[in-house]
Amino acid sequence: MPKPKVFVTRLIRDKGLDLVKDFCEADIWPEELPPSREVLLEKVRGVEGIVCLLTDKIDAVVLDAAGGQLKVISNHAVGFDNVVVADATVRGIPVGNTPGILTDATADFTFTLLMAAARRLTEAERYLRAGQWVTWGPSTLLGMDMVGKTLGLVGFGRIGRAVAKRARGFEMRVIYFDPQAAPVPELKATPVESLDVLLRESDFVSLHTPLTAETRYMVNADFLSKMKPNAVLVNTSRGGVVDQEALYDALKAKRIFAAALDVTDPEPLPLDCPLLRLENCLIAPHIASASTYSRDMMAYLSAQNLIAGLKGERLPHCVNPEVYER
Repeated sequence: MPKPKVFVTRLIRDKGLDLVKDFCEADIWPEELPPSREVLLEKVRGVEGIVCLLTDKIDAVVLDAAGGQLKVISNHAVGFDNVVVADATVRGIPVGNTPGILTDATADFTFTLLMAAARRLTEAERYLRAGQWVTWGPSTLLGMDMVGKTLGLVGFGRIGRAVAKRARGFEMRVIYFDPQAAPVPELKATPVESLDVLLRESDFVSLHTPLTAETRYMVNADFLSKMKPNAVLVNTSRGGVVDQEALYDALKAKRIFAAALDVTDPEPLPLDCPLLRLENCLIAPHIASASTYSRDMMAYLSAQNLIAGLKGERLPHCVNPEVYER
């Protein structure tokens, strides 16, 4: 019996890739950069399954290019804004993602960014490497304290809750704005009635919201103007949530203390981006989930979703379960 044909848009970790290669006739894109739009449209023709990354736009054009035999789309990510889920749903195609696995790694890295920005860590390293460190100084590179400060979480899903759990170790007061979230009393995090309240009260603002039409450029000039002048902004969600021009203006004018971003728009960030010239802006290359365990398990869940879909079984992690009600 012939194996089902699939296209994998990048080399994922062996923990998942080995399963895919064993079960499928897999065409695997070997390059570091993702396939171009033209290559993607060619590679998906006639396949029954696609394993894609957040760098791959999967829409009606791609689905139609694949053809009516396409059974499943497995997205190697928790977020799925790169997939037009409605286009898949109307065609009866389930879309899988990899929730839960990267929660702890991303929460850990959120705190890494928060602390590094607050204590000016990357700025201090550049200061040292430039030969500017000549003696200990009582006012050199003063940063922000964390103990007793207020952490405001925009979004209180898995990652937001994991960040709140870590904040308890720093004796921080945690508040959050997320009208859809149920309370978690043991985390001692307090919901607030509006985003304005959160911005007014928070010393640290951490973004944990998906990228949607409503959240795109949510962090704009008005948002930033409502933050405390000594506040730190952290983003480990999606780059498109932040208006980077507005952020640059706020940081340059020192209307907020600092920002730390793991995600940008676009990715990679052009080297002439003005944000890269600011000492009070720390930017990482989208590595919040880059622990060995997390990336191994993302690959494994991606393979599980793919193989289940190819077998005609319900995906273990499906973002459009309504396809099973058709």
